[in-house]
Amino acid sequence: MVAHVLSVNLAVPGRIPGTVRKTGIDKRPVDGPVLVRAPGDRATGLGSGLVQDQIFDNRHHGGDDQAVYVYAREDLDAWAAELGRDLPGGVFGENLTTSGVDVTGALIGERWRIGADLVLEVSVPREPCNTFARWMDLPGWVKTFAKRAVPGTYLRVISPGEVRAGDTITVEHRPGHEVTVGLAFRAMTLERELLPRLLDAPALPAKILAKARKYADRLSATGGPTP
Repeated sequence: MVAHVLSVNLAVPGRIPGTVRKTGIDKRPVDGPVLVRAPGDRATGLGSGLVQDQIFDNRHHGGDDQAVYVYAREDLDAWAAELGRDLPGGVFGENLTTSGVDVTGALIGERWRIGADLVLEVSVPREPCNTFARWMDLPGWVKTFAKRAVPGTYLRVISPGEVRAGDTITVEHRPGHEVTVGLAFRAMTLERELLPRLLDAPALPAKILAKARKYADRLSATGGPTP
């Protein structure tokens, strides 16, 4: 099966019931091409990598390392079957809903060409947050999502370009390590003993690598796992 983009999803700004802060987690499919470019610094840049998309919490979202969020339709379908509810493209807050791509198995630093010009690089898995939990309105959702370890991934923009539904996705480069999106997520959440392995993936954000280095140094000094 040819890997491709099923839908391009942009924010419909609103407020989740019971909250006062506006959010862009509600993303819905759009027709036609959308320009994707590097948004710059999280605090001072353009937020999302997709023109016309909106991010309101720039303390935790957006910026070059989180320019584009991708989730696989296959994984949404598995969640839909488990939860017993329809999960349309964009419902997890993803910018691109894909088909035919093993997103969890993608390597950190792997590069995808989408359509003619757009090149993206797998940068870091998505971590669930309280906004996501409120949006899904499911008790214990953060813990449930973390245990499944199928997080989707953020990508940074290497070469700007347009993206639209139906565009093919071609993996143009795979680095020579074994740090997948799934492994990185597990290390960052429930399996901290995996953190030293993340040092093999220099394309991870500096903050994650620093955390991995600190853990590895502590492990080396104590001669065993740290609590």
